[in-house]
Amino acid sequence: MNKLLIFALVGFFTQLIDGALGMGFGLTSSSILLTYGLAPAVASASIHMAQVATTAASGFSHFKFGNVDRRLVLKLALPGAVSAFFGAALLSRIPGETIRPYISVFLLGLGIYIVVRFLSLNRNKTLNKSDKPLNKRFIYPLGFVGGFLDSIGGGGWGPVNTPVLLSREKIEPRKVIGTVDTSEFIVTISATLGFLTFLGWEQFSWLLVFAFIIGGVIAAPLAAWLVRIMPPLVLGVLAGGFIILTNVRTIMITVPLNSTGTILIYSLLTAGYILAIVHSVKKYVKLKRTDLRSQT
Repeated sequence: MNKLLIFALVGFFTQLIDGALGMGFGLTSSSILLTYGLAPAVASASIHMAQVATTAASGFSHFKFGNVDRRLVLKLALPGAVSAFFGAALLSRIPGETIRPYISVFLLGLGIYIVVRFLSLNRNKTLNKSDKPLNKRFIYPLGFVGGFLDSIGGGGWGPVNTPVLLSREKIEPRKVIGTVDTSEFIVTISATLGFLTFLGWEQFSWLLVFAFIIGGVIAAPLAAWLVRIMPPLVLGVLAGGFIILTNVRTIMITVPLNSTGTILIYSLLTAGYILAIVHSVKKYVKLKRTDLRSQT
């Protein structure tokens, strides 16, 4: 019962982050589960099975709140679905203990990327740097890469697609987030079918799946509403920093360190995390004041 409650809370907060940022559910959940000791393939498979329900709820909620650009959903989702299936096949064939450190390094890199990305925002309401729309020759490879990394790492669809669309496509940030979350439903189904084919039903952690579904489905409509009012800058730093801290632990277990070295590394990372959060809050307040002045 305690595990069910803990995993449900994890599902709730990770979906809250994902629905508000367009990224975070898979990365955050995978980071926690690898730390908890699950094999990468089992963790990713269970996360994707749960996401069939949470992405459906999230996509529907974003659609109802008008956060979806229908032009981009299938353009992203179809190539992502193909690569997600093959990514699931590859991960299912690799021994868990062999690939665990490499997955953690990949997730750590994405965590750093997320923190840097959100700390570098220059405006509160938009990240657009180009008015030129993305063409199919760019969208299809983007979706393909995102789908493959999503299967391999248990998350990656949002971190790959959301920042690129925010920086290149002339659409509102809330619609970028809603579109990425909605297209992820199709990618998630494909990845889950891949894991079912190559792992089988018995390899899924069903307690984890149901707990994540309960927490994620409850959080989905709240997140779709919050994306309209929450500062993504602060939330992005919170999520990225958490991903960094959890995956550093997995890496340090693989590379043996004495207790002094472990404490020193964690102390430095925690201090940096706190400073990054404080900086993001100050930057958000500064940007908000600049916006208010420009309107008067």
